[in-house]
Amino acid sequence: MTPPPTSDTAASDTANPDTANSHTAATSPRRAGTRPVSGRVVRAGGLSLRLAPRTLVVAAVVAALLAAVMIVTLTAGEYSLTLGQVLASLAGRGDETGDFVVYTLMLPRLLVAVLVGAMLAVSGGLLQTVTRNSLGSPDVIGFTSAAATGALVVITVLGGTMLQVSLGALAGGIVAALLIYVLAYHRGVSGLRFVLMGIGINALAVAANSFLITRASLHDALTAQAWLVGSVNSRGWEHVVAAAVTLAVLLPVALSRTRSLSMMELGDDTASALGVRTGRDRTVLIGVSVLLAAFAVAAAGPITFVALAAPQLTRRLTRSPAPGLVTTALVGALLLATGDLLVQQLFPAAQLPVGTATGCVGGLYLIWLLASEWRGKGRYA
Repeated sequence: MTPPPTSDTAASDTANPDTANSHTAATSPRRAGTRPVSGRVVRAGGLSLRLAPRTLVVAAVVAALLAAVMIVTLTAGEYSLTLGQVLASLAGRGDETGDFVVYTLMLPRLLVAVLVGAMLAVSGGLLQTVTRNSLGSPDVIGFTSAAATGALVVITVLGGTMLQVSLGALAGGIVAALLIYVLAYHRGVSGLRFVLMGIGINALAVAANSFLITRASLHDALTAQAWLVGSVNSRGWEHVVAAAVTLAVLLPVALSRTRSLSMMELGDDTASALGVRTGRDRTVLIGVSVLLAAFAVAAAGPITFVALAAPQLTRRLTRSPAPGLVTTALVGALLLATGDLLVQQLFPAAQLPVGTATGCVGGLYLIWLLASEWRGKGRYA
């Protein structure tokens, strides 16, 4: 058996590609707008890597767009700096004013948006593949709302610090995941049961959040409501470090199971026949998804839409049914960074939270997605 590939572009590499493609056609309708991944397989020792040209091109283009958005964000903010001033500050040769604007006001906020967008996108990509459902997203299933519940308990009941709020969000997401897993488990975990249980838990978490806010003092209620929208405003380097460490630890864990992810696209029976330990790998991947979503909520609040849309946009751009996690992370980072740039430019005086913008766009996207599913265009209709 070929060991797990080491790149997100290796997602469709199997021991027998022809057999895998036949299983796909027989057991699982292909996602709209996708096709089997092609490319050159490079082998080194016991490892294999499939280089898909289209995926590499898409990743490069998205990375270039993300770099452009980051440059515009740093040079077109409320305190406008020239590109030369920004580069000088980043190189350690800037003046005091430029360094303050870049390192204190702009760069931490920008990096939090990039990292949180990547974390949410990967979390959504893992859940959508594991559950084999387009609605498999942490903000639909309930991980995000439950993480918010944990944070609100700390804010409104315990009056804790920001560190304690982050820990509360992490605890809430983990508890919700365990509850959904237990309720959905019946001779294994069905993707449909998992999603349906998650939607129910999400409704309960939303109700609990509303109850906590109505029972809180005016000051705590305002603080909780502002946090509940989801924002990267006023984020500091402590949020950057926490998000970066989380992504650096959990993304390699997900990448190490890329082959399992691509096999799960074929269904549990086919994946098991191809040597994948579906039960163990599903548990690990759901755990990674929960932790990524919980830490993202801890850093920026419950930001919607990114986890739902980024994986599907990636599949359509790459025309691949396989989960390209690195490309998905780049797309998520681009979506959230672009959203934050737009709210800064369109509503400079209001300091509108980016969660408001993503929520509006996400609602429209969800309506379109459900309409497509009901018409039979989607994979899971």
